Amino acid sequence: LSWHTKDQFENLDKHSQWGIDFLERYAKFVKERLEIEQTYAKQLRSLVKKYCPKRPKDDEFTSCLSFYSILNELNDYAGQREVVAEEMGHKVYGELMRYSQDLKAERKHEGRKAQQYLDQCWKHMDNSKKKFERECKEAEKSQLIYERLDNDINATKSEVEKAKSQLYLRQHMAEESKNEYAAQLQNFNSEQWKHFNVAIPQIFKNLQDMDERRTVKLGEMYRSFAEVERRVIPIISKCLEGMVTAAKNDSGIVVESFKSGFEPPGDFPFEDFSQNIQRTGSDGTIGTPKTEGGKPDPKHAVSRTKNKLWLFGKKPKWSLKLAPTLEDLSHLPPEQRRKKLQQRIDELNKELQKEMDQRDALNKMKDVYEKNPQMGDPGSLQPKISETICNMEKLRSEIHKNESWLAEVEGKHGSRSERRSSADVNHHAPHGRESPEGSYTDDHSQEHRSPPQPDPHEFDDEFDDDDPLPAIGHCKALYSFDGSNEGTLVMKENEVLYVIEEDKGDGWTRVRKQGGEEGYVPTSYVEITLEKNSKGAVTYI
Repeated sequence: LSWHTKDQFENLDKHSQWGIDFLERYAKFVKERLEIEQTYAKQLRSLVKKYCPKRPKDDEFTSCLSFYSILNELNDYAGQREVVAEEMGHKVYGELMRYSQDLKAERKHEGRKAQQYLDQCWKHMDNSKKKFERECKEAEKSQLIYERLDNDINATKSEVEKAKSQLYLRQHMAEESKNEYAAQLQNFNSEQWKHFNVAIPQIFKNLQDMDERRTVKLGEMYRSFAEVERRVIPIISKCLEGMVTAAKNDSGIVVESFKSGFEPPGDFPFEDFSQNIQRTGSDGTIGTPKTEGGKPDPKHAVSRTKNKLWLFGKKPKWSLKLAPTLEDLSHLPPEQRRKKLQQRIDELNKELQKEMDQRDALNKMKDVYEKNPQMGDPGSLQPKISETICNMEKLRSEIHKNESWLAEVEGKHGSRSERRSSADVNHHAPHGRESPEGSYTDDHSQEHRSPPQPDPHEFDDEFDDDDPLPAIGHCKALYSFDGSNEGTLVMKENEVLYVIEEDKGDGWTRVRKQGGEEGYVPTSYVEITLEKNSKGAVTYI
């Protein structure tokens, strides 16, 4: 029974070792799988970098912009593959290797130790048994020697007494070894009973429990392996949807890009060379055509077509050479000039908005310093505030000048506020922004859509009031935030930022840095202080 039990233990021990080896084999598979993901993501990023050209700012063709959008989405897709690799490395491979070490340590302390102890007890018992056997044989020899000398008439009394003494000694040693053997035998039998009736059943149970836990752990790791992939599927789907959305038609943009705004040439007039010839016929013969039915007068037609014939004939002098780039862009065709001026006005408005935001932020900070002098010196901000106001005046002057040229092109005077409002609407409307935790995609086609119609009363105030996103307070970062998602903003612990939009209930607050950079940060990461009666402050319930 004991050897059968020992063999059974060896079988269980081998099985538990096989289980650990299998667990480590799966861990190796996961490692190779995540390395494939890392290589795939790296190759995708290299591909995007290779095909992402340094395009000029005026590249407006939808197919080009769509391709850039596809590259951007593919880059985000590569990022998700990197997330899969990182999660697999941490939550599956790393966890498996830690668990494998725990199993090895647990397995060492179970059966081997008990088996070694029992073997040690058996060796002690076996040694005492053999010693008892040797001592008995020696005692028997001493008995024979004594009897032989005692019956020998030639033996001296001294020899007989010596043999008798030796016999008593050997008998005593045999008796002691007998007692030792009996004690060791009793101890071994007791330990063997404990081993096979208490320890081994418990060891077998522990090995079984360990194997069951290993099986359960493997199942959890199989699920984690799949869950890592499943979690990125929604974001990958958004990337693919962005690629599908990017497929748009180019023809409208081509027309818009090359539209000149010139009217087509008028009809060629009839030029009568026979006026100085003496007519002999009636008035019904060849003569000068009369202006009838609302037809244009030849004189007016000639004067008008002189300005139009260059489209098919000789071009004006300025078109025969490379026209210099004039500040008012008058060297461009009317439609292109209008577009470029509008684009310039939009850019200037953006710059103005940044300066206005900076001015507001500096004023807010100045107020904070005045209320809390320990935070800083209010006077140190005044030079920067003055510089910002100076920049604003320069930008307003530039905007006014360009709007005058735009009005000249459009033939509209006194419509500055309408155009400005249109530009502001285009500027302030976010394009393609999703929630901060989603992927961020610049939808360039938004630039070519008709802007929403502004409220006619919205822009009756002075230009200074056109500030849709003023700073409504400030906040202090309680923790650092890496801003890894598009649309979010990196911030450091204890950094002071300006709040421009409160949390709408989604857990994100829109803030602006002192340098003008905007984005979203977790509301729970910041301590917000809103200004009372701040312009534009809105509380979302």
